[in-house]
Amino acid sequence: MKKGVLDILKGKFLVSGDAPKNWLFLLFASFLAALMISSSHQADKKVTKISTLNEEVRALRSEFVESRRQLQQLRLESNLRMVVAENGLQPSAVAPQKIIVKSEK
Repeated sequence: MKKGVLDILKGKFLVSGDAPKNWLFLLFASFLAALMISSSHQADKKVTKISTLNEEVRALRSEFVESRRQLQQLRLESNLRMVVAENGLQPSAVAPQKIIVKSEK
């Protein structure tokens, strides 16, 4: 057992008679390791991009809510009365009447 470990540490398995098999296996293992590292970096990039886009969505949503609140404030009857009063118009003191048109057949 001790000799097998020393042979591995010294690298004798790379120069022995069946070394091409060992070299191919090491090349294959290195390729798989590089592929795994690359895929983990791609996943990390996607996670950070998703996080950035989520923050942007939150900011846009809050901007939309604020704009909608301001619009509702502007559409209130009290605000409309103030804006129209600046132009010299006032609400009518007489209530509107309903006009009914009967068709002749």
